[in-house]
Amino acid sequence: MKGEVRVYPESDFPERFLIPGTRWLQRSPSTAPEPIELVRGRYLDGKGLYVVQFAGVTDRDQAEALRDGQLFVPEGDRPPLEEGEFHILDLIGLAVFDQATQVLIGTVSSIIQAGNTLLEVQRNAAEATKQPTVLIPFVEAIVPLVDLQQRRIEITPPPGLIE
Repeated sequence: MKGEVRVYPESDFPERFLIPGTRWLQRSPSTAPEPIELVRGRYLDGKGLYVVQFAGVTDRDQAEALRDGQLFVPEGDRPPLEEGEFHILDLIGLAVFDQATQVLIGTVSSIIQAGNTLLEVQRNAAEATKQPTVLIPFVEAIVPLVDLQQRRIEITPPPGLIE
């Protein structure tokens, strides 16, 4: 009512919606992110969402203008991770190889949070006619190697996963 905005989180770090500070708002996929100041936020228990207040957003019309936008934090503000954990954006664009054959499977195009994390891999040109994308469970048994420096992932797919 007073310019508050509902936020449906896609973050493993929900405190980002509670602690005041600068965030980045991308109003649409075709626009560049712009800084926006988070004044306060609160979690609505049972609804799975946050209600936040941004500086300068004081009425319903201004809040509606932010609909379908996405919030980001600067890369330098990302929390440190434990061994074997990765930030989603670091995985997008990595080349995916079969570990046994070193054949290129494709490139990570998206991450799907569906109970277990899935890598959506856009197939390389030769294989895309058969199957344009493949979903790979992001578990150590199937994805034993993630090398951010070399920008590659190696997988050991069980039979039938790639075909």
